[in-house]
Amino acid sequence: MKTKNNTISLSQFKDEHYGKSGTSKRDDLEAGYESFKIGALIHEARLQKGLTQDQLAAKVGTTKSYISKIENNVKEVRFSTLQRIVELGLDGQLQLSIKL
Repeated sequence: MKTKNNTISLSQFKDEHYGKSGTSKRDDLEAGYESFKIGALIHEARLQKGLTQDQLAAKVGTTKSYISKIENNVKEVRFSTLQRIVELGLDGQLQLSIKL
């Protein structure tokens, strides 16, 4: 019995459902993903350091609620706050890059 392979790549899926890169719907998707990714990275790093949201918030000078909102992509994080979270709270180093 033959089976049909209906697998498509993530890029193909995004093209089909959100349009090609450069369209407003696709750009909104990509921007939302970047915000989600920042929250997920903070969450993972916090767990690796063995910190609770309360502990991280205390080190950074903010609230547990704010850390939770960032990790769950409910609130966008300001760059200066992101620096404090990474450097003061997680004892890490923030690295950025620009792709053209």
